[in-house]
Amino acid sequence: MSESQSRYSIVERLTQSKLLLMSEKNKLKEGILIAEQEQALMLKEFDYWQKDAAENAKREQRSKEIEIEKGKQNLQFLKVRLESKDKEIAEKISALDAALRSIEDISKTQPTLT
Repeated sequence: MSESQSRYSIVERLTQSKLLLMSEKNKLKEGILIAEQEQALMLKEFDYWQKDAAENAKREQRSKEIEIEKGKQNLQFLKVRLESKDKEIAEKISALDAALRSIEDISKTQPTLT
């Protein structure tokens, strides 16, 4: 009987050891599965981040292009305005010069009364 109990206890310990090893192996497999899922999630998130970054860069580029275009239009407007003002000022200066010449001509022909 002690021999059968001894065999029984050996079998029980071996079986318990086997179960512990199998449990440990399953935990490792589960850990690998979780790590693979986390890795896949990180890759998806990175892919989404890249797409978002590309879209943001396109939007920012378009915004800068619009800003540059507005600057060009403003510059063109200012040049046209300057040209218009320049003509207006030149005409006024000519009128003032003519008035000064008239006063000078009058001063030469008529003496100043004091």
